[in-house]
Amino acid sequence: MVSKQPSNGFSLTGGRMSGSNWPLMKNSITWADKARLISFILRTTSYTQSKKVQEFEERWSEWLGAKKSLFVTSGSTANFLLIDAVMHKYGIKPGDKVLLPACTWMTNVAPPIQLGMTPVFCDVDLSDFSFSDEKLKTIAAEHPDIKLVFVTHLLGFPVNHSRIRKYWPSAFILDDVCESHGCIDETGRRVGAQSLGSTFSFYFGHHMTTIEGGMVSTCDDDLYDIMRMKRSHGMARNSMHYESYARRHPEIEKSFLFILDGYNFRNTEIGAVLGLSQLKRLDKTIAIRRSNYSRFIRLLNNHADLFFELPYLDGNSSFCFPFVCRSVEIKSRLLKVLDKYRIEYRPIVSGNLLAQPFLIDRPNVLKPCTFETAELIHKNGIYIGNNQFVSSMEIEFLDHIIGDEV
Repeated sequence: MVSKQPSNGFSLTGGRMSGSNWPLMKNSITWADKARLISFILRTTSYTQSKKVQEFEERWSEWLGAKKSLFVTSGSTANFLLIDAVMHKYGIKPGDKVLLPACTWMTNVAPPIQLGMTPVFCDVDLSDFSFSDEKLKTIAAEHPDIKLVFVTHLLGFPVNHSRIRKYWPSAFILDDVCESHGCIDETGRRVGAQSLGSTFSFYFGHHMTTIEGGMVSTCDDDLYDIMRMKRSHGMARNSMHYESYARRHPEIEKSFLFILDGYNFRNTEIGAVLGLSQLKRLDKTIAIRRSNYSRFIRLLNNHADLFFELPYLDGNSSFCFPFVCRSVEIKSRLLKVLDKYRIEYRPIVSGNLLAQPFLIDRPNVLKPCTFETAELIHKNGIYIGNNQFVSSMEIEFLDHIIGDEV
């Protein structure tokens, strides 16, 4: 095979490379983004949540196809706010059961635990990195009373709700789409558009960024109103029913009337300006990531003796390039090659969450099935970066070094 050297400095023959050649993510904040930020800062006298936050929420809802959205401090606080509000509106009590995947990010499972729910963990499947259908059937027989299902659309893969609905038709299903912006569901819509509640992260390493920040979207006006209040300390003045609440409580100064418990999960005008700028090119970013992932799948197929087959779903919005190695030894060889060529990698999210210290000895955590796939991902899985800055040359280079050195 003829050696090719991508423009970013990769070399197949020169040993260790200088610089950071393939990080998980490169700086996605452009000069145009900076210019918009500078212009805004020079002209505005308002920095806390105000008109730009509202504009960003409206533009995001239009892009997603959702009814309402709220800009918050992170994808993690979006998760907490959503679950808290759903529990409040629908009378879900501490102790009620919530179904969670064994392989997801920690702040998907922490909010329901912190809010007193009983987590029921399910193994995942490599077909979409979500709930194993076989294990769902087992869990449904033992736990038909699950009230809430928190779906993680992991690594950019959309999850079909119908697989869950057939077991728990009355459960409330929420969607964490934090690293999978724009993935497409079975109806052809963007995931989260028609959801009771969906969350998104704008962390620096994701599809678009407000540096830190997140969004929660909903199709439910009442749930939106509850979240508006809870996002801002539970204050009535953030409600669509402000004057009605004030009339009911005339003995309290209405500007400091607290209807619910709440938090300060508000984001800033500066974050919203950056989000509005980045949103303009989100569709292009997703298209590049999806195209890159298609090339990566062909790479995996070239090395089927080394790696398990992974899904290619037409509606993917790829977050990364995941490898699930066929043995620990193969993973060890792969990591040596990645280290050699300075290609940054991470475990696949948190691996098997049930092996993490914060869950090992926690009481009232239900584990009604075995977790073979989550454990396989934990022991044999890693990912490297896929983003709008990765080109076909990098992927070709990766294919070459895997074939030659792994």
